[in-house]
Amino acid sequence: MLKVQAERETATGFSFQPDSHWQQEFERSFLYTETPDQLRAIRETKEDMESSRAMDRLSCGDVGFGKTEVAIRAAFKAVQSGRQVALLVPTTVLAQQHLNTFRERMAGYPIAVEMVSRFRTKAEQKKILEAAAVGQVDILIGTHRLLQ
Repeated sequence: MLKVQAERETATGFSFQPDSHWQQEFERSFLYTETPDQLRAIRETKEDMESSRAMDRLSCGDVGFGKTEVAIRAAFKAVQSGRQVALLVPTTVLAQQHLNTFRERMAGYPIAVEMVSRFRTKAEQKKILEAAAVGQVDILIGTHRLLQ
């Protein structure tokens, strides 16, 4: 573990672009008032993303404390910098909820959001994964099926 961490410390990561006009507009469209902890998590996550240092961040908290919004803003920022995002979730229900939330929040922006889980047929999953492989999916949400 020490060797891996030492390698990560010396590796150069991808520096995401500073917030764009769309990022600022997107964040202003959030319907709720962010908590101080949520604002801090968002700020620190975006600072990590803009750094050339390899990112190592874990956000955790109770249900309903805004972790999804932190993830949505980070995903939006990544897509704005030309990257694809994979969001691994532990349950099919959470995958579906995140798909709905991400699509709702990103409606009106040219961002393709898809999901793979047991709620999709094998044929649908194959088509989605093929589209992701050629860059037609910007954000892919899924259960362990993302790892298969």
